[in-house]
Amino acid sequence: MALVAASSSSRTSDPALESIRGKVCAGERLSHADGLALYHTRDLFTLGELANHVRERRHGRKAFYNINRHINYTNYCVLRCKFCSFYRPYVERQGGAQDLAAAGHAGASDGYEYSLDEIVAQATEAAARGATEAHIVGGLHPKLPFSYYTDMCRAIRQACPKLHIKAFTAIEIIHFTRITRPRLSIAEVLTALRAAGLDSLPGGGAEIFDDRVHAEAFKNKVGAEHWFDVHRSAHELGIPSNATMLYGHIEAPAERVQHLLKLRAHQDVSLRERQAAFQCFVPLSFIPDGSELAHLPGPTGLDDLRTLAVSRLLLDNFSHIKAFWIMQSPKLAQVALNWGVDDFDGTVVWYDITKREGLGTNRQELTVAHIHRLLLEAGCAPVERDSLYREVIR
Repeated sequence: MALVAASSSSRTSDPALESIRGKVCAGERLSHADGLALYHTRDLFTLGELANHVRERRHGRKAFYNINRHINYTNYCVLRCKFCSFYRPYVERQGGAQDLAAAGHAGASDGYEYSLDEIVAQATEAAARGATEAHIVGGLHPKLPFSYYTDMCRAIRQACPKLHIKAFTAIEIIHFTRITRPRLSIAEVLTALRAAGLDSLPGGGAEIFDDRVHAEAFKNKVGAEHWFDVHRSAHELGIPSNATMLYGHIEAPAERVQHLLKLRAHQDVSLRERQAAFQCFVPLSFIPDGSELAHLPGPTGLDDLRTLAVSRLLLDNFSHIKAFWIMQSPKLAQVALNWGVDDFDGTVVWYDITKREGLGTNRQELTVAHIHRLLLEAGCAPVERDSLYREVIR
């Protein structure tokens, strides 16, 4: 889409978008009311054009990707989030043997935890194949000590000195503060992890920043206040991070818009006062299969595109918007490159949290050649990046 598509001479079938068009072309900040108008408009073509206008103003036709490897070190989790099909309950028999089937969770017998040697082997294999990043997250395991996580980072750093370690959501960081003895603060946990090799934080666990949604869908998980506490501390320490939003379950458009504006407000302060900030926003499309919310339909393709575009327009202080193809599918992520998205994520390889693209398995991988084909067909110039969005020259 050409930039002229968003010019003031263009016409829209929705009069509510005219004032928004003027703000976008002038580089002015959009309001909560503007966000709602974008979510409710039927003129999806103008919405896409406006988002693409902002995307091209920032990045031209560059489309970023990286060679990465996801590692989900355990699916045992003390939480019971209704939207999650990943977690498995951890139950111990007397004497220490695990009896997971007794927990009553469908598929409970396939709970797992990786040893440090297994994790290092996965990271080493990824580095040997050209990966620049290991993306590591898992469930809140009730038995693993904090040393497991620092030893994990330290062992990966020793085996793969150049591999960027992006690990542990804000929810995991809060869990670490609770299992340390004596208890460590968020800043102390992050400092210990960074000393062991941690480079940045992913953005998971944000879900929707709303009390109603929190109480209904993930009441046992920490909410917005603690999520922001972690990222605030990380940014104060100079540790960059990402941000996410899980959409398409029980939340309403107004709650999505409020979520985005809370992220924007945090980013304003981080950019002005802190040593680091959010690098990228990643909208995550809810996949109902296997969860307690399996009766819900999940978002449609147009809802995916709308959310990605609205994110680009509202988050004016975020450099990058990512379409995580695992959640939105490679084909829709390709289309999204003309709807405000500039980052396609990466090769991924192994992803156990959702399995839509893996057709029921954890093997979910796109080759670099396949990624290039998708980006080129979308009219983009593929740019391999590292975890800090620096271009990788091979």
